[in-house]
This record gives sequence, C-alpha cells and structure tokens, in this order.
Amino acid sequence: MLAARPTTDGAGVSLMRAFGSPSLAELLDPFLLLDELRSTNPADYSAGFPWHPHRGIETVTYVVKGRFEHQDSTGGGGVIKSGEVQWMTAGGGIFHAEMPKETIDKAMWGYQLWVNLPAKHKMVQPKYRNLSDNSIQEVELQGGAKVKLIAGRIGQNVGPARDLDVDVEYMDVTIPKGAQFEHPVKEGHTAFAYVVEGDAKFDSNSRAPATRGSLVLYERTKPKILIKTEESSVRFLLGVGRPLNEPIAWHGPVVMTSWDEINKAFADLGDGTFLKGGAPKYSDQ
Repeated sequence: MLAARPTTDGAGVSLMRAFGSPSLAELLDPFLLLDELRSTNPADYSAGFPWHPHRGIETVTYVVKGRFEHQDSTGGGGVIKSGEVQWMTAGGGIFHAEMPKETIDKAMWGYQLWVNLPAKHKMVQPKYRNLSDNSIQEVELQGGAKVKLIAGRIGQNVGPARDLDVDVEYMDVTIPKGAQFEHPVKEGHTAFAYVVEGDAKFDSNSRAPATRGSLVLYERTKPKILIKTEESSVRFLLGVGRPLNEPIAWHGPVVMTSWDEINKAFADLGDGTFLKGGAPKYSDQ
C-alpha cells in the first residue's frame, strides 16, 4: 500500500499524486499516473494546465465536481462538467490545455489517469471520447454497493468507454458501511484501488483499513478482489488493466518504448513536426 503525496503540476496546480513515476511504471503497467485535484481554494487550481504536448499515451480526465475548459491544437474545445469524463488518445502527438474554472461554491474535484499505449498504437491519430454524466451508468449491486462505470463490465452492464486501444477497466465505487464489493480480475492483469473517502479493508489479510489517499496495488495472481467495510463507508477509484509488458521510456509528457523515440519526439517539438493530424471527437451527445 502506498500513500498519495502532494505535488504541483501545470502552471502551479496543487495536487495529490497517487502514483506517477518511471520507477513504478512496471508495477502498475499499463497505468502510468493518477493525480487528484480536490480543493475549495481557487489559488490551488486557478493557474490550470496551459498548452502542453503529449505523445504515446491516453489521458483520462474525470471531473467529480466543478468544470474544466479544454482546447486542443486541432481547434477543438469544450467544457468537462461534474460527472463527466474525457478520454483522450494523444497518439502521435497533440497539444492541449485544461483550465479549471471557478464555480459558485469554488469546489474543484477531479482526477487524471494516464494509460500507456502499446508500441503499435503510439503514433496513431489523436482522438477524443467525451462521455456525459448521463452516459455513465451508476450500477447498484446487491448489498448496496454503487459503481459509476466508466470503462469495463459489471454483470451485464458495460461502461461507455469502449473499443479502447488497451484492455482496461475504470470505475468509481462506493460501498456502505458493513458491506462488501467483489470484482473478478483476469489472470495476469494489474488492479489498483485509490481511496478517496472513508476506509475499508481491501484484502482479507489486512490488519488495518486503507484510508483516504491510500493506493492499494493487488498481486497479478488474484482472480478477484474483495473489499469489506466495517464502521465506515468507503469510496474509491478502481483500475484494472492488461499489462503491455513492453519497454517504457518516459520523459515528461511523452512515453515511448525507447530513448531514441523520446529524442525524436523532442526533436519534432523543436522543428515543428510534432503534431500528427486532427483529433476526431467521439461523443455520446
């Protein structure tokens, strides 16, 4: 179990980083980074994330509360509102900006997850999946657990982020006190849980519950995960994915499979050839 740590990113946004470093990339493969932005103080987030590049990854922005305005180098843009998700495939190269916008109650709460792309898809054309709150089902399970299903499957329910380049599941799970949540995990897949509220025992061998800001990483040999609450409810993000088992070369916003490719990416930035085409938008609206 790991603890999220405070950091800053963008133009000075205060974040909690659950994970996000080359030293952990192999353990969490295919996931690279998970950041939490949660504040009612505009000074923590108003500087935002001005124009910056990405190549070789997908960025998944999930806004629990608040608004993010975004723009990209293809001329696209829009607003990601409370309960919505933007699943962006950076592919061969894109510039974008994500700017939190203050609301009446000044609350801003959201997450960004980075998913690595396999070598054969790292240079694909960029694309977006814009998922509205209405398209993301909240599945209520026997026993009272509720799952906001972004990607993956719960019973017969399938999340709206489909036909992905990497086999991943991503969901927001709430379990009431004195209850449990069980979820199958395919053999060899990575599974993590990041606690955002309350506490629970995330493993039958746990001596103490995992609390807010804790990252639980499961062994890849487990066929399922079983999470139990006692005197408190718990809310957590659950990610499950098939490891790519490929080399990882990572520098800033670019993740490739070799340092030659990293050097090429930054050479492309220098000579103006980084962008690799438009970004079609797939929306449920």
